Parts: sequence; structure tokens; C-alpha cells
Amino acid sequence: MRIFIEEYQYDVAKVKDVLYGIDALESIEGKVSIHYVGYYYNTLLRDCVFILPKVLLKDKDGQELAFGKYKPEDIANLDVNNPLDKAEKDFIYKFAVWIYRAISVYKNSRDTDTSIIYHTQIAQMGRGRRRLSNTYLDILLQLLQFNRDNQDFFLFILKNLHSGLNKINWTRTISRETAIVQDNSPIYLNPINKKRQINFDEELLVIFFSILNHISQRYGFTADINCNFELIQSKRFEHYLKGYGLTRLRQIKYKYFSDKALELWRLCFAFFDESRQVFINTAKKEYLLVKNFYIVFEAIIDELIGDTPLPDGMDKKQDDGKIVDHIYTAKSLIEGDTGNTYYIGDSKYYKMGHELGKESIYKQYTYARNVIQWNLDLFNDPNSPNPKVKLRDDVTEGYNIIPNFFVSAKMNEHFDYTSDDIEKTDRRHNRHRQTHFNNRLFDRDTLLLFHYDVNFLFVLALYARNNSGQKMAWKTKMRDRFRKEIQDWLQDDYQFYAMRARQGVNAKEYFESHFRDILGKAFTPYIDEEIYSLALDKADEPDNQALLAELRKYFFVEKCDLGENPDEVLSVAATGTQTVVSLPDKDGVLMVMMENYDAKCVNFLNNGKIAIGIKYTLDTMEIVENLGSISYILFHHRSSDGQHLFQLKGDCIVKPGTEVEEERYKNVKTTEMYIIADIEPPELDSSQLRSNVKPFTPQTRYDAQFARLEELYPQ
Repeated sequence: MRIFIEEYQYDVAKVKDVLYGIDALESIEGKVSIHYVGYYYNTLLRDCVFILPKVLLKDKDGQELAFGKYKPEDIANLDVNNPLDKAEKDFIYKFAVWIYRAISVYKNSRDTDTSIIYHTQIAQMGRGRRRLSNTYLDILLQLLQFNRDNQDFFLFILKNLHSGLNKINWTRTISRETAIVQDNSPIYLNPINKKRQINFDEELLVIFFSILNHISQRYGFTADINCNFELIQSKRFEHYLKGYGLTRLRQIKYKYFSDKALELWRLCFAFFDESRQVFINTAKKEYLLVKNFYIVFEAIIDELIGDTPLPDGMDKKQDDGKIVDHIYTAKSLIEGDTGNTYYIGDSKYYKMGHELGKESIYKQYTYARNVIQWNLDLFNDPNSPNPKVKLRDDVTEGYNIIPNFFVSAKMNEHFDYTSDDIEKTDRRHNRHRQTHFNNRLFDRDTLLLFHYDVNFLFVLALYARNNSGQKMAWKTKMRDRFRKEIQDWLQDDYQFYAMRARQGVNAKEYFESHFRDILGKAFTPYIDEEIYSLALDKADEPDNQALLAELRKYFFVEKCDLGENPDEVLSVAATGTQTVVSLPDKDGVLMVMMENYDAKCVNFLNNGKIAIGIKYTLDTMEIVENLGSISYILFHHRSSDGQHLFQLKGDCIVKPGTEVEEERYKNVKTTEMYIIADIEPPELDSSQLRSNVKPFTPQTRYDAQFARLEELYPQ
């Protein structure tokens, strides 16, 4: 077996015979490099040649080394002076199968560039000259081919195996069983059927179909298994792989006489022995090659991470000619956002240890800007359906965060196909952020970029098996991981807050009048569109404190990390940690006398609807005159203890009792008129208020009253 590595520079004189039959090579100053990956049969050498991906190469001490240990020239001919250890030999031996399967899946996929694939029929098994060496791939392909070509042979064996099984053996039945005589006729209750001894044809078929089942599950080959035998699977088959398969096949070898049975036995033995002693007809050239393997790698990552079809009718080819590798929609980075955002990715097919260049990073930012503009154009075009993702917020004029990421391949040192080993690259080269203005996270010019390395063997095998369930499980896992780790990065650099406008404050007007102070710092991501997210760069702490002090005059502002529920965070006020800030002309308090508050509040706090009974008194007149300035309601019982303060939604109005809806709780039922108020949780801090400062008489002790908020604070 001959081994070459993609894009490595070989001496032309040393490899020209091996490369016989391959064209489109790049030759410079006596060096030649191969821009293919795959498998072909060299008819001149009567040997198979594998061209492996450049991801096997690693730069070390100024040299490109396979596995970081060997010069590629030293492993070009594995049948002569082979320097590889057993693990490396086994890896090379079977790695080609995964490459073959990946190219096959790519070739059969829709919307792929099949012009880069060169494929002719794999040679069939026969009596021609034997190859110098036959690979594990050859053996698997011949097993599959034998199954396709010999269905009649299997049917013939199965028919013979089961013939006569239901016939009664009367000789043994009469000699061994006791008959019951009824009406002068013997009746045998337990007749003996014909029984067969161990059938070695059946055992060989069981082993063969168990091998097909194994390679189908492991490598994704399509294998039709038309039998009802109990197959050897799981740990039992692992036992066969570890040596018992060879032992058992040797034990039953001399039970076969037909050419077909012997041929089948040799194939099964070669599978377990991996000795490659299989005779292959060499009359045909065999190719399964792909040019520009990076295109296949992009297809692998896109299949495992991206959206198909693309979100919102998007086209990967952008108007400026740039082509996005991967894009998908997923949950926004801010918890509570029911909408999605775009995640934009790029595959990097490099040798191990290769670092990103500035050009790649710049191009990725350009991709993101193009996607943003494309999204805006759809919303601005009245003839286009609105996309599912909305990046721009009309209230704050902020932009949702669009995460970008690179995915590059690395080799697992232990040749493990089962673990993705995905990890962020070195911190210095993992995080990239581009900004036009400082401290503006929610800005269209603030772009974030992550870089991940993934185990090439894992994604190659996952793609090659072509199991939709396994692919979807990994896709979901990776998307959740990307989102969580980007959130962690952002919280390293930014402090996030949840904001809600205070009673009487028009948030949109505030954002418009304080445009320069708040632009790019606020966004509206939540289900409740009256709650806003505020992000402040931790590096600008002094300016942040000044902005927070100003905002808290008009908004409730509480820290709200990514992943936290903003409603719960803003409800912290119920514990007394949130302060009350009055606004001009909206500092009125409706004071409601209520004993046994704990028992009564359950009647109105759930829906926030309450009707306060009023009488024709001076206190009532004062309330009515100041209805427009009432912003709070205070439940009390003429003491500084047991007070409960809430903000009200909208203005209070007066209604006769007959017009009060049934679901609205009436604090008293003996009056004709009521003040209609809607309570907005959470409960506010009332520990500093003194309800007993408002004068009353014994006759008005239980009546509602009006007060300015500042009057209730101790002087």
C-alpha cells in the first residue's frame, strides 16, 4: 500500500511511477504536490494508493511531519521499511475507509459540487493477478459486492437448510414414544420431527451477515441482509474481532467444498485477519478521488452544524461574490428572547497548528455585515415577506448580537473516532471582537468571533455513517455549547441589566431624547416588550455609573446576567432592595386602609385588579382632584409596620359599583362609587414610609386618602 499526503511537496523523480495515471498535479522546481484526497489503483505497480488529507501534517521544527513524527516520504511505501508502530498502522489501514465513505456520501448528497469527484467502478473479485497488497477497504467492498451478486446462492442454502424440518420421523417416534389407542387406532401425543445437527453452511452465513451488519453500523455502508438468523452483535462480535472469529473460521474451514462457499469463507477470514490475502481483478483502473478536499470538509461541517435549507430564503452567495460557509438560526444569546438570531460560521481546513490569518477574520466580519444588510433590506421591502429573524429594534434602535465562529480540524493523538474533542483554541487566538464605537454591544458594527478546533476523525466518521439521528444529536449539542460559551465570554466583558420604565415614563421618547447616551447599549429582546436589556462594557466603569444613576430616575434597572429571567430579577424589589424614585407630576399615592392584608391580598395580587370604595368626603375630593398624578398605591393600617407599596399601571378612574367587572376585587362592598386601579408587581420598598403622618378622624379612619410620596417620608 502506498501513502501520499495532500499538498505535500514530493520529489518528482521519486514518485512519478507511483503517481502514474493521476493528472492535474502541481510541479515546481522538481517538486510535485497532489491536490486530491482519496483512493486509486496503480496498474503499473499493481498496488493501491491512498492520498490522505493534509490535516495529518503538523509543522514541527520547520518541517511538515505526518503525525508530527515522520517525513511523508518515509511512509510513502508501507510495504518497505515501514516505520509506523502498530497503532499507526491500524489507523492508516482503516482511515482510508472513512475517507472513502465521506467522499461517497458527499457524491450522493444534493446541492454538492460533484465536478470535483473522479470515480470509476471498483474492480470486482476474480481470478486475475493478485495485487501486491489489498487494503481493509478492498475487503469491505468485496464483502458488500459478494452480498449483492450472490442472492441466489444464499436462497439455495437457506432452502436446503429448512427442507423437511416439519416432517415426522415415524421410525424414532414409534420406537421411543408410547401410543394411546383409541378406536383401535394409535395416537402419538409427542411425535418426533426430523432434527438436524450443527449446520456449518448456516454458521458461515451467520458470520457473514454479522460482518455486513457490523460494517453497516460502523461505517454507514448500505448492506441488504435478507435472512432471519440471529446475528452476532455487540460484545459477542467484539469477541470475534479480538481473535475468536479467526479461530472459529479455522475450525469449520474443511466443511466447505463448493467454490462459492470457499470464496465466502476466504472473505470472512480476510476480514478478521486483516491480512488482505484477497485476489482482485486488475483489468480496470479504480478511482475514488476528490479534488479540493476543503470543499468536502465544508460540506461535512455544514451538514453537522448548519441549516438546510438556509434560513429566511437566504443565499450563501452574497451580492459581493463572497460565499458564506455555514449559517443557521438559533436562540438569541439573551434569555427570554423568543426570537432567534443568526449564527454565521466558516470552516478552516488547515494542517494541524495552522493559525488564522487577518484576511480570514476580516472576511468573516464582511459576511456578517452582508447578512445584517440583507435582513434589513427584507424588512424595508414591502413586497418581501418578513424574515423570522429581526435584527434591529425600532424602539432602542439597537441591533441583536450576531455570533460568528470558525471551525478548524485537528487530529486526535489516540486516533479516537468517538470523541469530538471540540475546544476553543488558545485564548489569544480564540476571541476576536471588532467595534466601531466603544461600549456599544448592541450595535451593527460590533461583531464577535469565536474559533474552535474539532476532532477531524469524529466529524469525518459522523458524516460518513450518514445516520440522521446521530447527526441531529451532535448538532443540537454543539449549538447549545456555542451559545453558552459565547454568553460566558460576553459576561466576562460586559455587565448586563434588565430595565423597565417607571410609571408615566414613555420609554421610546426617552430613548429618542437621550439618543447619544443610550444608542448601542440597549435592546428589546424579551417577550414583554416593555423590558429592555442594557449592556455596559466593564472597562468603562466610571461612565457606566453615571449612566446608571441617570437611567434609574426613569427606569427600574437591575443586574440581569445572560441566562437569567428578567421578570424574576425585576421582582427583587419585593424583597425591599429596589428603591422608589418619584417623577415630576406622578408622585401621588393612593392610601388604602386594609387590615388582615395577608388574607385579602390573594384576591387581587394575582390579576392586579382592585376597586377602592370611596364616600363623599373631603378625602375623596382630594383623591379625585389628583387622579392624574397617582402613580402608587399603599396598603396600610395606620402604622409604619405592615405597609405594602406597589406601582400602578395607567391612570386611576372612578366608576359606579354597578360598572365594576366581576373579577375585580372590591375592598369594601358598602359604597356606591369606586376608584379603579391596576397594580403592577413587584412590591416596592416601603420601609422608609410613614403612613400615620396623614391626619384622619375616627369617622374617616377606614377611608382612602391621597398623599404626595414626599409627604410620607420622615422629615
